[in-house]
Amino acid sequence: MRSHFGSCLCGAITFEVEGDFDSFYLCHCKHCQKDTGSSYAANLFSKSAEIKWNSGEDVVTSFTLPETRHNKSFCRLCGSAVPNTQIPGLLVVPAGCLDSKIDISPTAHIFTSSRANWGADADELPKFDKLPE
Repeated sequence: MRSHFGSCLCGAITFEVEGDFDSFYLCHCKHCQKDTGSSYAANLFSKSAEIKWNSGEDVVTSFTLPETRHNKSFCRLCGSAVPNTQIPGLLVVPAGCLDSKIDISPTAHIFTSSRANWGADADELPKFDKLPE
């Protein structure tokens, strides 16, 4: 069984995920665009992995968009996305909150009918290792 470690931006929340991820979706729905401020959310899903909160479980806050199943868990101190346990039997882990490397590549793009028009050609843009001068 594999362990993955992660944290929020300010470091108040640290956690360990024990187990494997079943899928890794890049979600382009309008809800994910709003809650990430980006063109998509990158989330790992597992029906069997277990989460252990090492610190900061008391600062994890969750928001469910009324009349939907869309939910986001985040650090109430820094706003970083953290694992979500709000859907019974499913652990959803934002890929960017992991500090350890993962060995699963994205499974698929989902909700592509809502894809942001400004993100479609992003792979063709120049690439820099840091903020350009």
